[in-house]
Amino acid sequence: MNKRLFITALLLSGICLAACQRQESATPTPVQSQVTATSSALSAGAPHPTVHQNPTSVATAPEPATLDPAQGQAIGSVFQAFLSPHQEPGEEKDTPALIPQQFRSTEPSLLRSERLAHGHGLLRFTHDLSKVYVDVQLENVNPDDVIMFHIHCGKPDQLGPILIDFAHSGDLPENLADGLFSVVLTNEDIEMVLASQHGLIGGYTLGCPIVPGVPGEVKTIAGMEHIARQGELYFNLHTKAQTYFGDIRGQVRPVDE
Repeated sequence: MNKRLFITALLLSGICLAACQRQESATPTPVQSQVTATSSALSAGAPHPTVHQNPTSVATAPEPATLDPAQGQAIGSVFQAFLSPHQEPGEEKDTPALIPQQFRSTEPSLLRSERLAHGHGLLRFTHDLSKVYVDVQLENVNPDDVIMFHIHCGKPDQLGPILIDFAHSGDLPENLADGLFSVVLTNEDIEMVLASQHGLIGGYTLGCPIVPGVPGEVKTIAGMEHIARQGELYFNLHTKAQTYFGDIRGQVRPVDE
């Protein structure tokens, strides 16, 4: 009897052990569950997990520069002036007594408040500073009365020496006949003024210093553009009636872009 019970208990233990093993193999471990979930998400189209790497610095070379020497002849800096009698620093009747006769009026003068002449001037420098295009539109000016037309260097309210003498560019009354004065200036136009520095009068009235009080004169269009940037260039148109101070004057200043 005991032997029969022992065999029965042994069989029951084997059946229970097999059942437990089958249950354990069917239940996933936590690690297996995580792997299974990740595989399912990827197969369903979920984004791949981000893999973080150490950033590295990589120097990026700049794009090659675009260079074109021909652009030197294109217009670079531009300046303008509005000419009027009201910028003249004095009345013709107040011409100093020591001024030579050649700089005095030969016809009756009008006060600044009585004169109607005015104008608009433009200076356009090329990028390479080899030339400057000058255009001046004038109104209420009789070309036959014009005796001198200059670009001077000097601050407002000051009379300064001549940098450009437009008489070297051709007949003034002829160029002013239609009210529009246009010329192209180069270094040669500045050199012609410097070459005219004869005697005491020429030394004081011709040639512009690069820096006031320091030796060295403007000899190039580049130097002229530099003076323009300092606000120390001005147009001055002289007539038979307004010779010393001039009829209309216009301080040169940069054109606002």
